[in-house]
Amino acid sequence: MKTLVVHCHPNPDSFNHALYRTALEALSPRHPVKAIDLYAEGFDPTLTCEERIAYLDNPDLIRERVKPHVEALLWAEHLVFVFPTWFHGPPSMLKGWLERVWLPGVAFLPAQRKGQLAKSGMRHIRRLTVVTTGGSPRWFVMVIGDPGRRLFTRALRALFAWRCKVTWLQLHDMNAVTASDRTHFIERVSRKLGSI
Repeated sequence: MKTLVVHCHPNPDSFNHALYRTALEALSPRHPVKAIDLYAEGFDPTLTCEERIAYLDNPDLIRERVKPHVEALLWAEHLVFVFPTWFHGPPSMLKGWLERVWLPGVAFLPAQRKGQLAKSGMRHIRRLTVVTTGGSPRWFVMVIGDPGRRLFTRALRALFAWRCKVTWLQLHDMNAVTASDRTHFIERVSRKLGSI
């Protein structure tokens, strides 16, 4: 399965970066893999005024500026995201990547009339995997409705193939986990991705 791994963390020495390396090592022997490390490449997440004005009427303006990312997204059948959960969602750079790369004519076709849903341009995505960490305890994340998970497994997932399989791997309580907790989580990620 053609797999695109998207990583978003500023520190190459972080636990999150270790998860990214683990994901690549687990997937590469079995699948063709492309990797995007947003911070390492200095991706610009800012949707400019010019781009916002052109967003619906001339999305090719943005598409040309992020062409390698669009091509990787259209190539993929399996999307893997590796990122920390900050303020109950993905880092702003990853959110900006979604806004600048998942464009009209790429990820979706805009609705033609009021009350109509956009049409998907991403039915080629057959699998979604998210590997994330977060500082809050799991019980608190559940109480507030698990907003980060909802973004990926409901809102984005709606654009994918009807039978798209979803895997969500999250280590909670990052501010208090032990070295053993981190090791167990890395092993879990390696096992899960290695079995896909």
